[in-house]
Amino acid sequence: MDNSLSFREEKAIKTIHEATSATPQSTEGLQPVIEVYGGASLRGEVRVSGAKNSALAIMAGTLLCSDDCRLRNLPALADIDRMCQILSAIGVKLRRSGDCLDIDARDIGQSQAPYELVSQLRASFFVIGPLLARLGTTQVPLPGGCAIGARPVDLHVRGLHAMGADVRIEHGVVHANVRGNRRRLTGANIYLDYPSVGATETIMMAATLAEGETVIGNAAQEPEIVDLANFCRSMGARIKGDGTATIMIEGVERLHATDFPIIPDRIEAATFLCAGAITHSEISLFPVVPDHLSSAIAKLREMGPEVVVEGPDRVRLIPKSLRGADIETLPYPGFPTDMQAQFMAVLAMSEGNSVVTETVFENRLQHVAELQRMGANIKVKGNSAIIQGVPFLSGAPVMSTDLRASAALVIAGLAAEGKTVVQGLKHLDRGYEDIEGKLRGLGANLRRVWVPAEDTAG
Repeated sequence: MDNSLSFREEKAIKTIHEATSATPQSTEGLQPVIEVYGGASLRGEVRVSGAKNSALAIMAGTLLCSDDCRLRNLPALADIDRMCQILSAIGVKLRRSGDCLDIDARDIGQSQAPYELVSQLRASFFVIGPLLARLGTTQVPLPGGCAIGARPVDLHVRGLHAMGADVRIEHGVVHANVRGNRRRLTGANIYLDYPSVGATETIMMAATLAEGETVIGNAAQEPEIVDLANFCRSMGARIKGDGTATIMIEGVERLHATDFPIIPDRIEAATFLCAGAITHSEISLFPVVPDHLSSAIAKLREMGPEVVVEGPDRVRLIPKSLRGADIETLPYPGFPTDMQAQFMAVLAMSEGNSVVTETVFENRLQHVAELQRMGANIKVKGNSAIIQGVPFLSGAPVMSTDLRASAALVIAGLAAEGKTVVQGLKHLDRGYEDIEGKLRGLGANLRRVWVPAEDTAG
């Protein structure tokens, strides 16, 4: 593959500001990029932040409670900021201090969250279940997020309809009302055609205040589902079976105040394990829940590195020679789709052949083209990527196509020869808290700088 740079690419590299990573006073006409200088050995410990995907659902879940709630171990992310803005728009009072967020949802109204906020955050749709359960009526714009494939809301809608809601979609807005003269939703038996995490969370939250029992069949089993159930139980909800394919919820009249810690982010943890593997570096992670990482740990061990569970909340990666392996993404407890791109970066530098098959999202192989720009030998056939490991990658300007792809490109840059410039950081900032600072703490050579936006367009 020809790794030479085009004139535009060379110009983009040359116009990188040789300044510090601090944000300039004015960012008009500029965009942030991360410069990664490959070849540095990593060593040390990473402190893992709270789980983004858990925090977003639980923030929506606070709408179920008319008392004060406190969430702890909340990560500092763009997605968290957007969810705060959405909650504020519907009348929630928020006070944030460090990783703690105090939430007062006593006086929520029926006002619709602004489309410009909702369109940027897929998880914004989670508010529909709690609002409908609490108020009996709600209007929520259809959500946005990463362009990684179709993520329809039909499973959410069918579940709410089975619980006694009239739901219609008009002009991009979902209107939902409890049917007839009833004040509350009604328990129901609901079978999901696919174990959707979002639909499971929406239905489970709505069912906590419904009359009677709701049973969710073929429910998602992810750790974030269990964390949401634990949060709801801490407010007095009656939920059983979370973490299995059948969840039972006995509705209650009201929920009470709680002080709840968010679980560590298993995807962030696995991302740093990949950073250690690709750079042949020994690193440890704390805090983690090792069981949440079982599929990632098993695959890394198959690929060569040793992963040692050193206690209930700590793991260590000991590097070894990398070899190819096959991966197929599946719902939990299978291999997570959110780790596919990061592992592909590691497999690109692993000896032998590998096949990565994406079964969850049909559009989640867009990062292949960017890894190819760095010299990776990858061919796409349908929903599979066929990888022949290469001895080295070369630094290049690359564009993030989604959240996890952005992390994969940073990881690839750590092991590449020369400088990699990762663009499109709006994706990275949605899901990784201070990833540059954490990597620098391990010894990585990278920094965030601002460049003219027109020089990296295209």
